[in-house]
Amino acid sequence: MRAFLAVADYLHFRDAAAALRMSQPALSAAVAALEDALATRLVERTTRKVLLTPAGEIVARRAAIVLAELDRMAEEVAADKGPLAGPLRLGVIPTVAPYLLPTLLPALNCDFPDIELSVREEQTATCVTELLAGRLDVVVLALPVTVPGIVEHELYREEFVLAAPCALEVDEPVQRHLLGDLDVLLLNEGHCLRDQALEVCREVGAKAAAATYATSLSTLVHLVSGGLGVTLLPESAVPMESGRAGMALYRFAEPAPYRRIGLIHRATSPRAEEFGLLAETMRRAVRDKDWKVHIAA
Repeated sequence: MRAFLAVADYLHFRDAAAALRMSQPALSAAVAALEDALATRLVERTTRKVLLTPAGEIVARRAAIVLAELDRMAEEVAADKGPLAGPLRLGVIPTVAPYLLPTLLPALNCDFPDIELSVREEQTATCVTELLAGRLDVVVLALPVTVPGIVEHELYREEFVLAAPCALEVDEPVQRHLLGDLDVLLLNEGHCLRDQALEVCREVGAKAAAATYATSLSTLVHLVSGGLGVTLLPESAVPMESGRAGMALYRFAEPAPYRRIGLIHRATSPRAEEFGLLAETMRRAVRDKDWKVHIAA
């Protein structure tokens, strides 16, 4: 049913297989097995896309309800075992994962030794979609999330610093309007950090570099050190990304631009109280890091 429902959501076998982290032949076999069990065709393949048959439309609606109830049952059973015992599916956005996970994972194993953690790194829109669909339990991302049915736990606030080529002479603290005279490098579309950087640029009338984008902060930093422009780097990334030759970091004058990082989960989850404990562990893990961030109360 999960395989078929993914096909119904994406109307594409390759995309559905990628979303489920399984091979396309395995996905096709799972859908075929469901069709055999129900003795009816559920999908119609054309040369360009997949269509649901009338029976497929019915099964898709019912399967979503059945799987949601199964996931809820699993959550209730896990909650009965004790705090965060059993499976926990965590989503993390790419501009947080490489900096937070190295310190977070040991803290989770220490505080919750019976946890069975799986981690998925995805962009914000995918993480929220997977959370609402029940395929993720919690997500760490940039706040706010303007979607109904979501509970937010703010973890920390972190300022942005300006990463610039060493050849660029900049007085510190940096005034935001300076961005108007510089080529600002951004992440590709879909990254929330891109939207946050664009918002800072719009406030001062700055424009992003038109032809240069990257899929990761590490790539952005390499582009900056190569002299292609400047970028905004979140404070949590500074320890890992600041050692590049040819690049310097400058702090902004107050009030400095910042972002809020938080943990979200479904409001209907029976493990809501446990996720509050999870947020506390995450805050403590961040507090133990040498980051210049403001930890949420």
